[in-house]
Amino acid sequence: MSSAVAASRPLRPLRAPFVVREATGCAIRTRLKDLTAQDVEVLREVGAHLGSLASRDLRVYAQAGFERNTSSWAVRKQALTAACSSRWAGAITKATHDQYALARRAQAAHLHQLETTMKVIRHRLAQPLGAKGAKRAPGGYRSAREWRAKAQRLRTLEARHAQVRADWEAGRVHVVRGGKRLANTRHHLEEAGLSEAEWRARWEAARAFLSADGESGKRFGNETIRVTPDGEVSVKLPRPLERLANAPHGRYVLTGRVAFAHRGEEWADRIEANRAVVYEIRHDPVRGRWYLTASWKRPAVQAVPLEAARADGMIGVDMNADHLAAYRLDAHGNPVAEPRRFDYDLTGTASHRDARLRHALTRLMHWAVREGVGAVAIEDLDFSDSTTREKHGRRGKFRQTISGIPTGRLRARIVNMAAEHGLTIVAVDPAYTSLWGAQHWQKPLTTPHRAMTRHDAAAIAIGRRALGHPVRRRTATPPYDRSDRAGHRAAQATLSARGREETRPSIPGQRTRSAPPDTEAKAGDQRAQHRSGHAAEHEHEAWTQDSLPLSL
Repeated sequence: MSSAVAASRPLRPLRAPFVVREATGCAIRTRLKDLTAQDVEVLREVGAHLGSLASRDLRVYAQAGFERNTSSWAVRKQALTAACSSRWAGAITKATHDQYALARRAQAAHLHQLETTMKVIRHRLAQPLGAKGAKRAPGGYRSAREWRAKAQRLRTLEARHAQVRADWEAGRVHVVRGGKRLANTRHHLEEAGLSEAEWRARWEAARAFLSADGESGKRFGNETIRVTPDGEVSVKLPRPLERLANAPHGRYVLTGRVAFAHRGEEWADRIEANRAVVYEIRHDPVRGRWYLTASWKRPAVQAVPLEAARADGMIGVDMNADHLAAYRLDAHGNPVAEPRRFDYDLTGTASHRDARLRHALTRLMHWAVREGVGAVAIEDLDFSDSTTREKHGRRGKFRQTISGIPTGRLRARIVNMAAEHGLTIVAVDPAYTSLWGAQHWQKPLTTPHRAMTRHDAAAIAIGRRALGHPVRRRTATPPYDRSDRAGHRAAQATLSARGREETRPSIPGQRTRSAPPDTEAKAGDQRAQHRSGHAAEHEHEAWTQDSLPLSL
C-alpha cells in the first residue's frame, strides 16, 4: 500500500485483540438403539401430538403483535396444560418464545440487508452509464438495459421493504415449523428425487416436538424425559395418550438403554446430583434412527488474561473457503517451523460439511497441543452484509466463495473444541491482515524448499496482531560502510506510535545520516543539501579555524 493510497483513503482504527470466552452451554448426543416397533409408534404419536400443540401456540403468539405479557403467557400455558401437562406446556411455550425471538432477529437482518441493497442501487442509478467506481463506492451500470433492469429491481425491493417494515413495526413474524425449504420441496418432488411418502416422513419428523426442560432438585434433573444413570429412558405421556403407558404414573419406558461416550462422566455427575438437564428426542427418517440429545448450562468461567495467553507463543489461523492456513509464532512474534494447512471440503449435505469442518479443527487442535502453545489466534470475521450482488457485481464466483466460508459455524466450533484441549482463542481485527501479511512476510519467508502463500503470510499477521506486535517486520540493517547508499537503519515503531501498521512513506530527495532531507527542494539542488564543505554551510557566517592550544 503506497503512501499516496494511504493518504487518499485513511486506514480505519483497529480493534484491540481479546480473549473469546468459552461457551456456557453444553450438548451431547447419543443414539437410541434396540427400539421395538411399539416404542417407535409411541414416540411418533407423542411427537405428533405435542408438535400440533406447538404449532398452534406459535401461531397464537405470532399473531398477538406487541400484546405479550405475563398474563397472556399464563393463559396460553393454561390452555396447553389441559391437552398435555404442565411441564410439557412450559417446554412448548419456552420453545415458542425462542422461535419467535430467532425469527425477529432474522427479520431485522433481512430488513437491514434490503436497506443496504437499495442504497447501493440508488447510488449506481444516479451515476452516468459506464462510470468507473472506487474501492469503497461502486460506479454506474454498464448499459441502459442493465440500468432499466436494476430500476425495476429497485421498485421490487422497495415494495418488499415496505411489507417487511410493516411486519416489523406490528411485531408479526412468518415462521414455518418444519422449514420453509422442506415445505416448498413438496411441490418439486421429482426434482428432489423424493416420493410423497418419503417427503411426508421428513415433514412429520421435522414438525414433531419431543423436548423437555430440566428442573434442578427433581429426580435425575428432569421429570418429563427421565434418563437414569444406568441408561433407562422413560417419557411422561400427555394426558390424551396415557393409555399407552407401560409404567406407573403415566410413563412409558423405552426398551433400549443409552450411554453417552462424550462428556459421559460430566452428565452422570449432574443427574446423580439432581441438577437440571434438557433432553430432546429426534428422528432421522433418512437413516431410520432415533437420537437423544442432552444439554445443560455450565457455570461461566473466568477468561484467561491476554498476557497469560501470549506467554508461550501463539498459532495464527487464516480461515478460507477450503482450508485453514496456520503458522506458529513464538512470544516475540517470530515465525517458527513451517506453515501448516488443514483442508476441508464444504460440499454435500450439512451434516457432512459440519463433520469435515470438525475434522479439520481437530487436527489443528492436536497440532497446537503438540507445539506447546497456549492460544490460537483467529480473525473476528463477519460476512453478513458482504455477499450481495450489488457489492461485488458480476463476480459470482467470488460471492459464492465468501458465502461458503463458515464463519459463524467455525467460531462456535473452535471455541468449544479449544476449551476441551486446554487452549485459549484470541480474536483479532481482520483489517489488512492479508494485504500486510503478503507485503511484509510472503517474499522474505519464501525459499526453494518452502512455498509461502498469501494465506500463510496472513496467518503470521494474525498471530503477530494477537501477540501485540505490529504486522510490519523489522527491516534489515544496511552495511556499515554503505549507510548513506543503502537507506535508513533498522527501526521498529512502538506500541503507542500512530500509524505503526502502515507502510513507511516514500520521502523524496537524498538521504543522509547527519540530518533529514529537505523534501521541498529538488534532489539536484546541491546547495539545499547539508554536505560538509559545501557552500550551503557558509551562506550566513564565515568559518574560521580555531588556533591550536599552546600545550600542544
